[in-house]
Amino acid sequence: MTMLGVQVTEAPAHVPTDLVRDYPIKMGGTIDENPFDRIIPDIHRTMPPIFYSLDAYPGGTPAWIVRRVEDLQTIYYDTDSFSNKDFAPFALLVGETWSSLPAETDPPMHALYRKFVNPIFTPKKINVLDEKIRQYAHEYCAAIKAKGSCEFMADFAFEFPIKVFLELMGLPLEMTAEFLEWEMGLLHTNDLGVIAASTRKVVDYLRGEIADRKANPRDDLISYGVTAEIDGRALTDDELVGFTFNLFIGGMDTVSTNIAWQFRHLAEHPDHQNTLRNNSSMIPDAIEELMRAYPAVTTFRTCAKPVTVGGVTFQPGDKIAMPTSLAGRDPEAYDNADQVIFDRKSRYMSFGYGPHLCVGMHLARREMRIALEEFLATIPEFRIADDAVVQTHTGGILQPVTLPLVW
Repeated sequence: MTMLGVQVTEAPAHVPTDLVRDYPIKMGGTIDENPFDRIIPDIHRTMPPIFYSLDAYPGGTPAWIVRRVEDLQTIYYDTDSFSNKDFAPFALLVGETWSSLPAETDPPMHALYRKFVNPIFTPKKINVLDEKIRQYAHEYCAAIKAKGSCEFMADFAFEFPIKVFLELMGLPLEMTAEFLEWEMGLLHTNDLGVIAASTRKVVDYLRGEIADRKANPRDDLISYGVTAEIDGRALTDDELVGFTFNLFIGGMDTVSTNIAWQFRHLAEHPDHQNTLRNNSSMIPDAIEELMRAYPAVTTFRTCAKPVTVGGVTFQPGDKIAMPTSLAGRDPEAYDNADQVIFDRKSRYMSFGYGPHLCVGMHLARREMRIALEEFLATIPEFRIADDAVVQTHTGGILQPVTLPLVW
């Protein structure tokens, strides 16, 4: 394969020419349409189950695209053939050796890291946050109602879950704007220089916080990492950086993105919005269905040895894109895949699958449920502002750029 960031003009010899396709969900781009309306259905309708793109990996380098749930499940479980190591280029870009924990690790260490992380995200632990999460949501909704309209991304989707995250991490709320700027540089550009600079800022900041907790441990997640043990030993510097960096990525962007898609759907489908207003008990099932219908994250695997999946043979070094955004709309996995049906009760891959199921999913579900409950209870029937063009960030995370709501 090629070096990261070096533009490739043709596929390797082992890639059949008929499988080389233009993948329309470009890294670091923006589009003026909702990708779930046309682009993603078109991919399922016109593309092979597994195809190859010359610019699908961060930095504009090649990767295989796997669009079917069946094939994605196979890859998720085959941890011998497909490595999670370096599924994003962050550490590599700054010349360091840490990996996001536990996301970018393979067996047998992955099991040890999951055992270390799991206790801080159990339902019992998350339950105690319920009152605080609801307080934050209520305060944001009250402030938004007083304005009479909102730019939902800035006024709620980012601010609300990030406030919860910053409290858990023990980080200062007054740095929210700076953290968001770094996050945009990590996840919403294809410029490797910007990604590297943002990574360096985040890592340098986190190392300072880690040093502070070693001197003055508190009741927060960074202190947990500093004081906990893995297999009878303290975490190394690389492990602490990887643990806190993974929390930073997950806490600063993914919940915000999911909330944004859920509220965009309700703004564009007043019948569904009114159903939930009149039947709040349906909100948990509605969130599950909206998670299936609007999954946003693409992660990557690296092929470790020759292996064939779905009739396609991968070779060592190949990058494989795992787009949940395609999986959630797979017509072979879901009847009427492009319809939102609140009582569908289907399994989905939006939190990952198998051994790499998202460790923070209980917290994410709690935040999304409370956000919907409080917003619908406080704000009158809302819609997207007339004549607004809602752009979408494309790439590793599909995310509305802005979402102007009026009522």
